[in-house]
Amino acid sequence: MLPVRIGLVIARKDIHNSNVPVLCQSCEARHRGLCGALDPEQLSELARSTRVVRHEAGEQLVREADEPGAYANVMAGVVKLTKTLEDGRRQVVGLQFAPDFLGRLYGTENHLGAEAASDVELCRVPRAALEKLVGENPALENRLMRQALRELDEARDWIVTLGRKSAEEKVASFLYLIATHANPRAAQGGRAEFRLPLSRADIADFLGLTIETVSRQLTRLKGAGVIEIDKLRDIVVPDLAVLEERCG
Repeated sequence: MLPVRIGLVIARKDIHNSNVPVLCQSCEARHRGLCGALDPEQLSELARSTRVVRHEAGEQLVREADEPGAYANVMAGVVKLTKTLEDGRRQVVGLQFAPDFLGRLYGTENHLGAEAASDVELCRVPRAALEKLVGENPALENRLMRQALRELDEARDWIVTLGRKSAEEKVASFLYLIATHANPRAAQGGRAEFRLPLSRADIADFLGLTIETVSRQLTRLKGAGVIEIDKLRDIVVPDLAVLEERCG
């Protein structure tokens, strides 16, 4: 399913320490993502086929309607999922963060496109290798199913955001989503710092608002002390609980 253009290969060697490949030892996906369902032997088998690649913001990762050739774990950064209409208009329909699984298991074509919203690192897995491992490992299949159900729940919650919330609540909900997903470790003691992975045009697209409305609501939240903004895209949330209240 993945990349149209592969970026820099970060690591490819299958070197082991305590039976766990070096490639996997510091990987968030090994513990919180799909690889958490694998034992050291299975990790070693998978590591022989995987490689970690880096893509710069704006690079296309998945082309809509192409046949998937690989899947990936998001290791760092933010990926935006898009849907293109027949007249060429494009809608941002979702965001993925580490350690989300990028791809549709057993799919015959890509139903969505994917683009690096920020600089991203992906652990790329050939389709055949992963599907073989899934067929042999019910725990891995279960973990992927649970992630798919979680994404379905989040999509339904986002439908409520788009359909029922005010403009301020939509923008606050978007900021809360980024604050709690893009870099969970940065959210310490109720405070969060992050860089917006989307332009204001993309945020407007994602929220069904105009660019002017997004800018106006960001200014209102800043004026109320809910957020601080530096250089247009660097955001500080002094108290996540206060921001959550603004989400409606």
